[in-house]
Amino acid sequence: MDVKEAGASLDAMISSFNSRVAELQQLVIARNMYPAGSITDLSAIDAALNGMELQVQNIKNRLREETRAIPKAKKLIEAALQQQKKLESISACVPSCIPERITNFNQDDNKWAQKEEHVQDLRFESLKLEEPTAPKEKKGRASAPMWYITAEELNSVPPYMKQRLTLDKMNAAIGDMANYAEANAHLITAPRKKLADNNLDKALKLRDISTADLVKGKHFFLESDIKGPSLKLDNTGRALLTVLRHLGRITETRIGHDRVIILCNSCASSCSYLY
Repeated sequence: MDVKEAGASLDAMISSFNSRVAELQQLVIARNMYPAGSITDLSAIDAALNGMELQVQNIKNRLREETRAIPKAKKLIEAALQQQKKLESISACVPSCIPERITNFNQDDNKWAQKEEHVQDLRFESLKLEEPTAPKEKKGRASAPMWYITAEELNSVPPYMKQRLTLDKMNAAIGDMANYAEANAHLITAPRKKLADNNLDKALKLRDISTADLVKGKHFFLESDIKGPSLKLDNTGRALLTVLRHLGRITETRIGHDRVIILCNSCASSCSYLY
C-alpha cells in the first residue's frame, strides 16, 4: 500500500474515532437530562463503545502491518541501490555500439547434426531389434569471450602505451575480436562438404593451427582476419592490441607464417571450447 494512502486511511479512522467520542459525550449529557430514558441511552452508549473498540482494534492492526513492512521496505531499497550500482558499472564498460554476435553458426551445426542423424537412422533401420547402445554425449562449443575493459583497468595502463585510446574503442575492438574468433571456429567445425571453395584452404589451415599445443582448445584469430570495423591494422589498431595484451585479454604466438592471437576470458588465462 502506498504511504500516502495508508496515512489518509489512518487519518480517516482517527477522525471517526473522535466523532464517536463526541457522540458519547452528548449521550451522557442527554441521560442526565432525561432520567426516564436512561436505559435506551445506555444501550446506545454500549453500541457506540463496541464500534469504537472495533475501530481501535483496526487502528492497531494497521499500525502493526505498517511496522512489519518497514524492514522489508528497507531491504528492498538496499537491494535496488546495489543493483543500480552494478548496472552503472556494467554500463560504463559496455561500448556505445555493441557488435552483433555471429549466431547462425550454431544453427547450421544443428541442422547438419540433424541431417546426419536422419541418415544414420535410415542406414541402420535393420538393427532396431538389437540391444540399444547408450547415446553419445554431444560436445558443444562455447561462444568466444567478450571480456570488456573497465575504466579502472584502462587508467592503470601507462600513458605511453595507452596514448589516446578510449574505453569505447577498447571494448568495441574486443567485440570485433570475438566475431573473428567465432568465424574461425565455424570454419574449423564445419563439415568439409559444406565449405565453399574460397573458404576451404583457410579452413584447412585453421584446423592445422588449432591442433598446436599453444592454441588447442582456445578461441583465436589470425592477424590477417583483422578488417574492422573497430579494430584495423593501423597505428591505433596496433596500440589496441598492445594494451589488450598488457591487460591479459589476449596472448600471441606465431605458427608458420601466421601471427595467431588467442582470446582469454575472466575465469582463466585461456578460453577453452571443445571442437
